[in-house]
Amino acid sequence: MKKYYADMHIHIGRTWAGKPVKITGAKTLTFSNIIKHARNEKGLDIIGIIDCHSPEVIAEIEQLLAKGTLIQSEEGGLQYGDLTIIPGSELEIYDEHCHGPIHVLCYFPSMHAMKEFSSWLAQHLKNVQLSSQRIYASGRELQKEVKSLSGLFIPAHVFTPFKSMYGKGVVKSMTEVFDVEAIDAIELGLSANTAMADLISELHPFTFLTNSDAHSLKKIAREYQLIQLEKPTFKEFAKALRNEDGRNVSANYGLDPLLGKYHQTVCAKCLNSYDGHAAQCRYCDSKKCIKGVAERIKELESGDRNAHKRPPYIHQVPLEFIPGLGPKMLERLLNHFGTEMAILHQVPYESMKSVIPESIAKQIIAAREGKLKLDAGGGGKYGKIAKS
Repeated sequence: MKKYYADMHIHIGRTWAGKPVKITGAKTLTFSNIIKHARNEKGLDIIGIIDCHSPEVIAEIEQLLAKGTLIQSEEGGLQYGDLTIIPGSELEIYDEHCHGPIHVLCYFPSMHAMKEFSSWLAQHLKNVQLSSQRIYASGRELQKEVKSLSGLFIPAHVFTPFKSMYGKGVVKSMTEVFDVEAIDAIELGLSANTAMADLISELHPFTFLTNSDAHSLKKIAREYQLIQLEKPTFKEFAKALRNEDGRNVSANYGLDPLLGKYHQTVCAKCLNSYDGHAAQCRYCDSKKCIKGVAERIKELESGDRNAHKRPPYIHQVPLEFIPGLGPKMLERLLNHFGTEMAILHQVPYESMKSVIPESIAKQIIAAREGKLKLDAGGGGKYGKIAKS
């Protein structure tokens, strides 16, 4: 068995011809750029690219397969050297019972399955070229199609206030929307961790994933997991989600929830912290708030403890959050130490301070050890490292 770093939620901003896929994604976020950046700079072993249903993206992948740049694994997944790519799709459910909008992730073992899925989607979407489009089918209908193609189905960033399973406040249980037996894992999102999610008993049976939801190259691997597998393939990844035959998610690396954009409840107008039970904001005259993930989980909390032992959830501070660590300094670090995974987890302090200022090296080590003080985020604004 070996352990692999995996980020399973990376968007495509543009096709190779420059057409938009994820409207809010960076123009540099093309399929080819993603696989190079994820392998060479981030140091990831497995990635999920979740806009591969777009026909122009399919055409790019097929050309890379024809050239031999990519190789289709017999056990599922695409190989780019020592990087494994799992093709996927993110979709938005909004059914006739007003359940939604809810985002979900669907993954497939091969481009053949992805092409079949894309053809099916074209009959249920207004624009199959784009990411995260509303699907005109129920959650259960979508699950049935995914499973018919040997795919994996995972509710995305399940607590965020917008476009998630629990976030809007309408859904109290996943059983209202989905066939629980056809859910393969749960993606937590940037504003929650394992301890918070395990307060909800219906989530206890599921493996938790921590992914970046990257809309730019630099956001890749801001959250990720360490997965134990025999080899990096779709089949092995599916086993890990089921904790089968020794395969598993060994550790989750995610933002401290305080750094997430939606952790605390804030005023919708001024974004200062807001008492959800108050008549209006104490800082301005607004009577509207954006409910934070922490408060929403308290509403859903069941009081039952999870009897199963979870892998450790390790609070991660991405290098881009470190004050004073700009692009040029990051490039210097990468030139010396290879990848962000190496810098975040392995490079000793003494080696680091020979390349960058001692004060910034200290912050990276403090982040690694969980010793930084943080100011909470909310309402779409990230938290930040507190001034010392």
